[in-house]
Amino acid sequence: MAGDAPIGARPPGGKTFFGHPRALSTLFLTEMWERFSFYGMRAILVLYLTAAVADNGLGIRESTANAVYGTYNAMVYLMALPGGWVADRLLGARRSVLWGGVVIACGHYVMAIPVRWSVFAGMTLIVLGTGLLKPNISTMVGDLYDRDSPRRDAGFSIFYMGINLGAFIAPLITGFLGEKINWHLGFGAAAIGMTFGVLQYVLGRRNLGDAGARPADPLLGADRRRALNRIGLVVLAVLVVLAVLALFGFFTVNTVVNLLTLVTVLVAVGYFTRILTDREISATERSRMKAYTWLFVFAAAFWLIYDQAGSVLNIFAADRTDRDVLGFTFPASWLQSVNPILIIIGAPLAAWLWLKLGHRVSTPMKFAVGLILNGLSFVLMAAAAQAAVGGGGGLVSPWWLVAVYAVQVAGELALSPVGLSATTKLAPVKYASQMMGLWFLASAVGDAIGGQVARLAETWPEPTYFLTFGLASVVLGLGAVMFARHIRHLMAGIH
Repeated sequence: MAGDAPIGARPPGGKTFFGHPRALSTLFLTEMWERFSFYGMRAILVLYLTAAVADNGLGIRESTANAVYGTYNAMVYLMALPGGWVADRLLGARRSVLWGGVVIACGHYVMAIPVRWSVFAGMTLIVLGTGLLKPNISTMVGDLYDRDSPRRDAGFSIFYMGINLGAFIAPLITGFLGEKINWHLGFGAAAIGMTFGVLQYVLGRRNLGDAGARPADPLLGADRRRALNRIGLVVLAVLVVLAVLALFGFFTVNTVVNLLTLVTVLVAVGYFTRILTDREISATERSRMKAYTWLFVFAAAFWLIYDQAGSVLNIFAADRTDRDVLGFTFPASWLQSVNPILIIIGAPLAAWLWLKLGHRVSTPMKFAVGLILNGLSFVLMAAAAQAAVGGGGGLVSPWWLVAVYAVQVAGELALSPVGLSATTKLAPVKYASQMMGLWFLASAVGDAIGGQVARLAETWPEPTYFLTFGLASVVLGLGAVMFARHIRHLMAGIH
């Protein structure tokens, strides 16, 4: 039967999705609903954490809430590393995506329970589930095409449209329900969205053919038992550490956040040390990894600022912007939808621009542009904050934030897709399958450190905070320009 044949062996006359394999629609919708749940919850998370207890919030200090938000984002990206390993060695991508979606949905349902502990228990489940789903669903999209298929890039472009579509719609729904009615109702909407994603994934599995059906490099027999024993020991060690912290009265939100930040940075250092000291990689590969180290640092610095959109900038939207339109005060979280709609508009333009410029603008220079634009967005935020301080009512137009997000998106389009491409091109052959996890790790490090940096937003004057880190990013971008030739030399023929 045709349905039992691998995707690549199916006759071209069957049903398609915008001219692509029908399976792409299943993965597109799964990713769209997963991103709906992720960005929908994230849009109201910090607002819920900082809301007064009388307003059904947790009443946590802004500094702690910002650190929690940054660490949560970091853990989501960090867990992509073990999530990819589980799929490659134990479950296969298809089952990893399924179980990841189920665990994510459970996490959101837990957060919908109106008790204080639910938010942290729910976030833990979401982190674990996203680690299984996020890296492996992209792998399955790649499995739908031959490696050199001209439709491959177009298929990924359609798939990524699902990401931004979910991210655009989610804050509009969860933000209204959470801010206007009840926070936990907003979290519940995210849970329902992920449930839709899981259901249509199960119903559409017949379209997937062999994509992700089996582990790429399965562990068998004694090796499998040994790996499972090690996983058990790691879990036991984590539980022991938490028990000791609780026993001595150190099991607090701030302690856990600080420990996770440290772990994230140490994982990154360990990863690079392992690769750079590996005697099996060639001198050229080692040189390219040294270049990638620079790009990794630049990317981490970029995400440190960029991902504060859901924390520091979200609080600014709630406290400092005039959101009244014809007598209706729209939720602050609605401004979180600006970023994805700008990406949907700007991504084709950025792709056209880089195609026109070709190799005339190198990868390090593109990273420099991203850093400079990201920094300028915070310089613009400093002006908005100063306007709020100087204004009589202390409120500024939300168009300030729209402008800030527009500058940030321009920076993202200069850095993020270029970084993805550079990751695959600079990867040593031995570590080719692991390098995408290393790219996610740059986001994890940036978010983890960014969460700690964002603590300062509560104690520093807002204009000073934004101007300081904005100028720091601009200076780092200018430094990238100065070292671009050296980095290109290390890239050994890669543009």
